[in-house]
Amino acid sequence: MVSKTDEIQTAAPKAAEPHQEETQEGAIMKKKESCGCGHSADMSVMNGDVAPHRAEEQNGGGDPEHSDEGNEQEVIVIQDTGFTVKIQAPGTEPFDLQVSPQEMVQEIHQVLMDREDTCHRTCFSLQLEGNVLDNFAELKSIEGLQEGSLLKVVEEPYTVREARIHVRHIRDLLKSLDPSDSYNGVDCNSLSFLSVFTEGDLGENGKRKKKGSELEQIDCTPPEHILPGSKDRPLVPLQPQNKDWKPLQCLKILTMSGWNPPPGNRKMHGDLMYLYMVTVEERHVSITASTRGFYLNQSTTYTFNPKPANPSFLSHSLVELLSQISPAFKKNFSTIQKKRVQRHPFERIATPFQVYSWTAPQVDHAMDCVRAEDAYTSRLGYEEHIPGQTRDWNEELQTTRELPRKNLPERLLRERAIFKVHSDFAAAATRGSMAVIDGNVMAINPGEETRMQMFIWNNIFFSLGFDVRDHYLELGGDSAAHAAPTNDLNGVRAYGAVDVDGLYTLGTVVVDYRGYRITAQSIIPGILEREQEQSVIYGSIDFGKTVVSHPKYLELLEKTSRPLKVQRHPVLDDKSEAVELCSSVECKGIIGNDGRHYILDLLRTFPPDLNFLPVEGEELPEESRRQGFPRQHRHRLACLRQELIEAFVEHRYLLFMKMAALQLMQQKANKESKATAALTENGGPQAATLENKGEGGDATATTNGSAPPSPMATENGACESPESSEADPKSREVVQNACKAVGSISNTSFDIRFNPDIFSPGVRFPEGSSEDIQKQKQLLKDAAAFLVSCQIPSLVKDCLDHNALPMDGATLTEALHQRGINVRYLGTVLDFISKTPARTQLDHIYRIGIYELITRSAKHFFKTYLQGVELSGLSAAVSHFLNCFLSSFTDAVAHLPADELVSKRKNRRRRNRVPGGGGGDNTVWASLTPTELWRSIVSEASSYYHFTLHCETVDQAVEKYGLQKTTLLREISIKAGIQILIKDYNFDSRHKPAFTEEDILNIFPVVKHVNPKASDAFHFFQSGQAKVQQGFLKEGCELINEALNLFNNVYGAMHVELCACLRLLARLNYIMGDYSEALSNQQKAVLMSERVLGIEHPNTIQEYMHLALYCFANGQLSTALKLLYRARYLMLQVCGEDHPEMALLDSNIGLVLHGVMEFDLSLRFLENALAINSKYHGARSLKVALSHHLVARVYESKAEFRSALQHEKEGYTIYKNQVGEAHEKTRESSEYLKYLTQQAVALQRTMNEIYKNGSSASIMPLKFTAPTMASVLEQLNIINGIIFIPLSQKDLENLKAEVQRRQQLQEAMKSEEQQEEESPLELEHKLTAEQERQSTPTGAEVLEQQASA
Repeated sequence: MVSKTDEIQTAAPKAAEPHQEETQEGAIMKKKESCGCGHSADMSVMNGDVAPHRAEEQNGGGDPEHSDEGNEQEVIVIQDTGFTVKIQAPGTEPFDLQVSPQEMVQEIHQVLMDREDTCHRTCFSLQLEGNVLDNFAELKSIEGLQEGSLLKVVEEPYTVREARIHVRHIRDLLKSLDPSDSYNGVDCNSLSFLSVFTEGDLGENGKRKKKGSELEQIDCTPPEHILPGSKDRPLVPLQPQNKDWKPLQCLKILTMSGWNPPPGNRKMHGDLMYLYMVTVEERHVSITASTRGFYLNQSTTYTFNPKPANPSFLSHSLVELLSQISPAFKKNFSTIQKKRVQRHPFERIATPFQVYSWTAPQVDHAMDCVRAEDAYTSRLGYEEHIPGQTRDWNEELQTTRELPRKNLPERLLRERAIFKVHSDFAAAATRGSMAVIDGNVMAINPGEETRMQMFIWNNIFFSLGFDVRDHYLELGGDSAAHAAPTNDLNGVRAYGAVDVDGLYTLGTVVVDYRGYRITAQSIIPGILEREQEQSVIYGSIDFGKTVVSHPKYLELLEKTSRPLKVQRHPVLDDKSEAVELCSSVECKGIIGNDGRHYILDLLRTFPPDLNFLPVEGEELPEESRRQGFPRQHRHRLACLRQELIEAFVEHRYLLFMKMAALQLMQQKANKESKATAALTENGGPQAATLENKGEGGDATATTNGSAPPSPMATENGACESPESSEADPKSREVVQNACKAVGSISNTSFDIRFNPDIFSPGVRFPEGSSEDIQKQKQLLKDAAAFLVSCQIPSLVKDCLDHNALPMDGATLTEALHQRGINVRYLGTVLDFISKTPARTQLDHIYRIGIYELITRSAKHFFKTYLQGVELSGLSAAVSHFLNCFLSSFTDAVAHLPADELVSKRKNRRRRNRVPGGGGGDNTVWASLTPTELWRSIVSEASSYYHFTLHCETVDQAVEKYGLQKTTLLREISIKAGIQILIKDYNFDSRHKPAFTEEDILNIFPVVKHVNPKASDAFHFFQSGQAKVQQGFLKEGCELINEALNLFNNVYGAMHVELCACLRLLARLNYIMGDYSEALSNQQKAVLMSERVLGIEHPNTIQEYMHLALYCFANGQLSTALKLLYRARYLMLQVCGEDHPEMALLDSNIGLVLHGVMEFDLSLRFLENALAINSKYHGARSLKVALSHHLVARVYESKAEFRSALQHEKEGYTIYKNQVGEAHEKTRESSEYLKYLTQQAVALQRTMNEIYKNGSSASIMPLKFTAPTMASVLEQLNIINGIIFIPLSQKDLENLKAEVQRRQQLQEAMKSEEQQEEESPLELEHKLTAEQERQSTPTGAEVLEQQASA
């Protein structure tokens, strides 16, 4: 099992579920063997080394060096299988433990410290036949260790360090069910509430108990606020009370004694430290930690007497000692450990980056010696577990980059190291930034004014986001200084991803905290000793007035030039001599004392965005001007995003292919008619027309035109192949024309790069390059126009087609960024939406956009507002701001902190003074009024986003744009890092403000950092997805399992990408009929999403919906309903009821309720779904037809046949119009209509009979059908996009042939265009020869519609 995470993290799942682990292991092994590779399952890389390279090729060319050397080594890694050893601990029975040869001895230590019966031991060694095993040795290197060996746990003497570790571990065990660390955002703990709804684990045990009597005992009525149409949005259910969290008290107090450290004579008796405890029974005891263990001594609070008490209860473990003196401790400790071990490991493993919760209950603050000690040591920037020093972050970050990466095991090791150091660095940088703003760090230039100060803490350099020494004066002052760090971070991310050997960037983290922006960077060795002027040997320190270059830097940066699309270009220095650069001028190169080549200040890695950079005498293309660009922006650092550059280049490449193809076609035609003269005339204008149309997003090359010559064009274009061009000077000319038309920097091949220095103030270019500069200026204008004319419309189209489904601000921002649209275009996007013909189908996007616009504008204001608040007034200031922002109470008066420390008389005087003139400078914030705040928000929206908000108060905004205040509260809290008390706020009261200062619990940092990627794992994941989409489910499943293994290896057990992996695996398990495995994987996905993204993140909501489906399929109906209700509650909080995704959720709920015979409730949800579907998909869409059918089925069950007929007719009409009479859906619908009519007639007959004959009537029994679970499940599958299609053997053969023909065709045409034209045929693609691969002879063929979703 190489897929080990970090030491502790691996341990946890193993200890918690040893049986499951083995059975799973076995299952995978069997699966592997059946696939004929014969490799074991530990880390089955398919066929040695084949897979990753196949994957890499798919991803655009693998690395040739990787293949051969890697082969042998990787195969060795794979063939190590696990084995079992016996472990004998003092006082327990020997037990078996499954281990793997790559594990270190230390990992067995971790497992033992997590097991229920051995968790109280920390200071022990493992011995094999009397020999102590080295902690850091791999198991395979230990002689004599084999299947069945007995390892003895032997207690070792303590040292001060070991005694501390022991006390810390015991405290962690006592606190293991306490959620306060998660609320406080400490130690990478975060919240998870899934177990509250599933009542424990969803594994086998849960299923067995309930199977029989499931139907009778379900209470299906949701709380009032979850029902469709409810306007109530309570906050409290967001964090349901977990009954395990009612803390069981084991000890009242456990703390370090005031008698520490032991005096010299006691040290010589072996005393290490003293502890003071108060047991639940109110017994006060003093305990000595000595080298032999722990015992009671005779000290009291005021007298020091270190002699052992009588009896002293000497024990090697603190738990054993306390169990002897306190019965309550013994009982409660074992209860807590039982519960701890029963929890799903994913609920307690640390996340790689801290996740903060914006709501929390009032948590009791208990005494905690370890926390107190941590707070003190972290202030010194000194970390306990590294012997005697602070960490040298720069050295760690750069050394991990230098690790070898020739083959898979090496790459895994390297990526794991990089990821681990990055997440540690991000955590340390965040702690440091908070310490800096809270005033706990001394500045390195304490004499200067505060905004100019810089800090060093824990080997990290901190600077504030202000314009110090007018550095950014020409670029926009403080606004530019605030934007520069995030631009720089994007640059660091981009260069890090290209990963060129020998080129180094700094560890960079940007933190927003209490209104300040702090940049934390690792320190280049030696830079603090020299002046910057001396050390910069490449680039410019004064924005291009003086410029230097360096051959080694040019050589290194040249390697990044193609992937980052940066053009090498000359600029003039102060002596007007040309200097070659391959980056922007601000990018500085410094060789550190360690001899490494560093680049920093990467804020202009990407070219400027001309839509927001008005330049004298330059005119933008028509598309931009029509939208009112260029616009004045706050600063001149507005850059295009990397995603936009990629999309633009791809767009130009398609254009290039079409033009080359078209011209070649013409040549061919001209050759045949021998009229060569016409060629040149046609070449010109034709190219021009194509160019213009291409900009609009569509060129007119006919498909049959572009297809045949396409391969040839590629050959000439992308790879310059001299043979063909010499052989045919005509085709060379074609390529030249096409290159010229699309603005390629080379004439012989397609190659677009940007010069990031164009339009930089102060940068001058040599005379000779003026033509090139014109070309570059044109490219930049085209890119800016491309953003407005192609990317924004394509985003809106994706939203209309429901390919993009943002639910909140964060997911909307992500959708914008994926298409390369910066958030400053938000106003433009909203204007575009409001002019779209299908405006109502974009209501949800428009509303989310308005939320985002308002909260971002409010955040901009809040930032400067907070800077003027002193620490003692923070909670009052934040609550006052929220009142002005959200409360309907018009004259929100700030409650100035009635200073708890001021004498009575002074207090009175101060209170009178405030409303008048705002006492003194540091209470300026108190004079803010709601009117003023909303005026600022509206003006900010207009000046920054160029969007006009028509509202003057929060209530007008809510009214006009259909917003809800809880959503506004959530968005502003997340953006500004506010944590509020979880309770139901009354926003609409006109008599008192909604918030008091007691409601503001904390202010958290908002952190931006680089996310290192697991490249091999990602390739596997992508190939797996591709396989699934082609219909090869079994192979897809294996590749994705592999990816899961590798992700686990790099990221540890918790990460967003693991989440995606688990979700897809669960979906595949479900489709292949393995419901319980689907349930188990999806449960992990939900837990991980809650922990890593947040309990109400849109992803988490989706995961809950999938889990509910698998629960239903496993017969756990009540759990499925609870999960769906939870998802609906979260979705109401996040975006309200009016959202297309709500229709899917309500259809799910309605179907499950129909299944448990709650017809009236079911109708409420299904009719709501019908209304939402009609709104967002158009009344004639197939989704609406299906909604009508579902409603009709419920009416049928209620025997209301008239309504049922009415709905089914609607559905039938839609099917008939959309897919024609002959389609099976139309036929099914018409059959169902006939059946309903018969039932209705029968019912009417019976009624007439009763009226006529009264009580003596002979009544025909009517057939009322309660839906079967199978039929409900079938409908659930359909609405969730999972379709099972039965196919005959012959169909399969035909399909197979068709798919092979297609694939050959596709290989011939590698350009994107062809793939777009294939879309109608995707269906056949996905139905590929699955059957052969699945051993099921039924011919049930599976189609996965939304695999990639």
